[in-house]
Amino acid sequence: MTFELLHTVPEAPVAHLLLAHGAGAPMDSEFMDVMARLLVERNIGVVRFEFPYMQQRRHGGSKRPPDRQPVLLEAWRQVVEQCSHLDNVFIGGKSMGGRMASLIADEMPVKGCVCLGYPFHPPAKPEKTRTEHLRALAAPTLIVQGTRDALGKREEVEQYDLSRAIGLCWLEDGDHDFKPRVRSGLTQQQHLISAADAVADFISGQR
Repeated sequence: MTFELLHTVPEAPVAHLLLAHGAGAPMDSEFMDVMARLLVERNIGVVRFEFPYMQQRRHGGSKRPPDRQPVLLEAWRQVVEQCSHLDNVFIGGKSMGGRMASLIADEMPVKGCVCLGYPFHPPAKPEKTRTEHLRALAAPTLIVQGTRDALGKREEVEQYDLSRAIGLCWLEDGDHDFKPRVRSGLTQQQHLISAADAVADFISGQR
């Protein structure tokens, strides 16, 4: 299967980030568009794609739930292969897309992994953690997380046994989309800029 790729690339990128969407929104959602633009401003090329279920939605199909994990992981493998001509490749994504990237990061010929809002557990089910593979992850990984993310708050995440290869960037009062409450005095745009800065610094440190 050949995937439709959405390239957002500066004139002379220092690296490329293959970026997958979350469970409910497509590759050109506002969050993904803003992140791509901010990363291009930092000289990082962004290549986006959609998992099969989201591709079907886009082309007139019914609003299907996400594909099963084996299908999502195989999609990632194929996209990495499709982009094998690019230099300094990193993989990552928003929520589910980043989680799937982290599951294959150690087997892929990539420089590292970026997770924007990692879903450490399902909503309201903190006991059902999705962290087992993160204990032994060897690929350099950055997780950017809001401190009050309902899928992994700071006080929860700090209790997890995570690999030393994983770095965490915390966005104060941010939710799963990095949006803080008004009373925090912060804005989502500020957090998106901070996230882009953290990703750029991470990528720079791995090249």
